[in-house]
Amino acid sequence: MIKGAVSVCSIVDQTSFLYQARFPDLSAVNLCGNSSFLPCKSGTKVPDYGNHLLLLQGRDKVTPRAAYSIPPESEDAQRQSTPDFSDEQLFVFPDNDENLEEPRKGRAASKIQASIDLQQIAKKQGDQVTILDKLKAVHLHILAMEQWNVSRLKICHQNYSASAINMLHYLALKSLDTEQIKEELSSIGLMNLETINTHVLSSLSGCIEMLFNSKSDSLLGLKVSSEGLPVHQRLGDKNVDLGMTAMGNKASSNRDLLLGKLQSLKLAHIMVTVGQEAAENDTHITDLISSGATIFRINCAHGNTELWSKIITTVKRCSHLLEKPCQILMDLAGPKLRTGRLKDGPCVVKISPKRNALGRIICGAQVWLFPQGAGLPPSHLSPDVILQVDGEKFLNKLEVDDSVRFTDASGKRRCLRILSKYPVFSGAGFMAECSKTAYVESGTALYLKEKGKKSSVGYVVSVPPAEQFVRLRVGDLLVLTRDSSDKQDTSPCSAVGTHKMTCPCGYLFDSVKPGDPIAFDDGKIWGVIKGTSISEVVVTITHAGPKGTKLGSEKSINIPQSNIRYEGLTSKDLMDLDFVAAHADMVGVSFIRDVHDIVVLRQELSKRKISKLGVVLKIETQGGFEKLPLLILEAMKSGNPLGVMIARGDLAVECGWEKLADIQEEIMSICSAAHLPVILATQVLESLVKTGVPTRAEITDAAIGRRASCVMLNKGKHIAKAVSTLDTILNSQFTNAKAELKPLVLINRVG
Repeated sequence: MIKGAVSVCSIVDQTSFLYQARFPDLSAVNLCGNSSFLPCKSGTKVPDYGNHLLLLQGRDKVTPRAAYSIPPESEDAQRQSTPDFSDEQLFVFPDNDENLEEPRKGRAASKIQASIDLQQIAKKQGDQVTILDKLKAVHLHILAMEQWNVSRLKICHQNYSASAINMLHYLALKSLDTEQIKEELSSIGLMNLETINTHVLSSLSGCIEMLFNSKSDSLLGLKVSSEGLPVHQRLGDKNVDLGMTAMGNKASSNRDLLLGKLQSLKLAHIMVTVGQEAAENDTHITDLISSGATIFRINCAHGNTELWSKIITTVKRCSHLLEKPCQILMDLAGPKLRTGRLKDGPCVVKISPKRNALGRIICGAQVWLFPQGAGLPPSHLSPDVILQVDGEKFLNKLEVDDSVRFTDASGKRRCLRILSKYPVFSGAGFMAECSKTAYVESGTALYLKEKGKKSSVGYVVSVPPAEQFVRLRVGDLLVLTRDSSDKQDTSPCSAVGTHKMTCPCGYLFDSVKPGDPIAFDDGKIWGVIKGTSISEVVVTITHAGPKGTKLGSEKSINIPQSNIRYEGLTSKDLMDLDFVAAHADMVGVSFIRDVHDIVVLRQELSKRKISKLGVVLKIETQGGFEKLPLLILEAMKSGNPLGVMIARGDLAVECGWEKLADIQEEIMSICSAAHLPVILATQVLESLVKTGVPTRAEITDAAIGRRASCVMLNKGKHIAKAVSTLDTILNSQFTNAKAELKPLVLINRVG
């Protein structure tokens, strides 16, 4: 349980030159701001400060003061005097402020008065409230925020002291309605409050100094250092530099510590998710690194330590050969709800030529033939089917225009015509064409007929099992069962339009109720829960594609309106953490919901004495977003490199599609204030990755990644091309690819 508070308290012993001028008798701070981080969930009645003003009038005309704070972490007396609220932040006024660190020289009196703006207050006092007065009040407000949370700041690791302070300053600024101040600052050409996230106090101090020293309505001739005003603060026994230069350096330093240094004047890192294909093909990783990838992501929800080791070894070998440093991020699977595994399908692949609307073949299917160990084809090729062939002599005899004959799984005779030959890692690979539909399975014999000689034979090997799925349509019933067996038959239930799948996570069956909406596969399929029991949940499908949508193994399940309580780190996560710490540069922590998840993570890292492993907080739930400042402050207690990933897939489903843009913007702003690198993830250039052609909206979406420290791409057929395109978008100002905008020419005459 966390208690939220706004304290009306004295800010004393301010030695800054800013307060040598006499303050007005009365200043007002409009609290009509954004308190969306922590709205009250409890039943406790608290006043709504949405359109109210907090009037501050100090004793003996001392400075006005107010505080908007994340509550102190461990102040018993304070907790006794503050009502309880459930993990959320509120505006309240505790009666007992005795636990604040600094002595009081005066106690402010507060009064809440609705529907009165600053101009009306000024008129009542007989004096006009100037922009300088307003900025002084804002300045004191953010200092009070820092003062109220000094106990939290003192236990932050020294690497993050300045960043934690600046984030609190930013939160204090965002809690205020500053629209009028923004307009007044803009009218005289001064700072924009929207762009000072990384150095809030220093920017405000510099602006106040400029206004204080101007002495007139004109700012001409005023000289201010381009480096910004250094602001030094004492935090316990530490001296913290909050100046603009120091804050900018801190943001760059935190990015480099977590993600590695950028090469060749680039602006952002590119991360690529890799899997089985990376372990089998050095060329694939080489192409990605050459295209601009600097970080490789491994999802611990898939594969095992043997596969992960192969991937990491391949990445490091290719990185070393190309002399381009790369980092490894490993995502812990976390307590995510997923569909269970379906029974493996047959190990067969279908070769399908392209046909027109009349069913006539317009071009044959492109088939890549390669020896064992050679891996995927070169990045500029886009085969429809990839076949691995066992038979060195057979492959060595293949030449362009040769015909390879085989009998497919249905017993029909088919032929492959060799179109081209390419050197690969362990020999040669071949692009072939098949003009008829064929079904090829492991063990299929390939024959090369030579004149006067016995046919050479090669055998197709390692054909993966066909992906199994159920196709869901609107109105279908889906029965989710608690069955713990690893694999289930994909055949539907006896009733038409009824399907059955498993969910190995017991939390689902214990927490949902009829009427709850439920989403599958990142929101591609939606339904409503119609009934529940100890071992089953019945869902009616309400949204799917016109021809139905496939739902396969290990696809995500989201229940936005439920209050499912997960364990922070699962037993699997703890086992995987040992491997991650030994082999990776960063660990991604999935499905963080509250501070307890971070506490558990810090304890596990401390237990293993892991101090250099980077930690990436994946924000993909509403709880994680709402408590982001608290999560960051908790993570800052340890010195591990720290960053945040905006996992837009689950985040959109959990919070609502229409809110995603605002949520993404808010997360970026908070992380900017905390000087933490941001990784933008999910569906970036997805059409380009899958089809080779991007949408226009994807290009502009990818350009938003310029504000992030890293942009992540998921794997796909055209991933190398997507990496190259993204690299151009993110770093266009340093290449010839940047659009040249010519000045507009005014036409003086017509005709």
